[in-house]
Amino acid sequence: MQTPTDAVLLRIFLGESDRWEHKPLYEALVLAAREAHLAGATVLRGPMGYGKASRLHTAKILRLSMDLPLVIEIVDTEDKINAFLPTLEKMLGGGLVTLEKVRVLHYRAGATGES
Repeated sequence: MQTPTDAVLLRIFLGESDRWEHKPLYEALVLAAREAHLAGATVLRGPMGYGKASRLHTAKILRLSMDLPLVIEIVDTEDKINAFLPTLEKMLGGGLVTLEKVRVLHYRAGATGES
C-alpha cells in the first residue's frame, strides 16, 4: 500500500478462547490476513470487557478469566478489506466487526526492516 492514502480499518472484537480449526481464532485470522496480503494486522489484548451476553471478562486476580477480550485491527484499501470479508465471515462465530474509513499517513518498515 502506498501512502498517504484513504484506507479502511477492519476491527474485530472477540474472545481469547475463541478457536478456529484447533488454534486460537486471533492467530488464524492474522495468518489469513497475511496470506491475503493485507497491509498489516495487530492483536490487542484487553484487561477487561464484556460483549453481547454482558458477561464480564477481567484479568483481576479474584475474577481470573481465561477468555479476555481481544481486538484485531487490520488496515488496507477498501477493495482488499472487502475481498477479505468472506474469509472472516467463514471463520468468525461470535463477536463484533466494524469498518471505518481512515487516512494512512505513514506506512513503512522500521530501521531494522521489521514490522
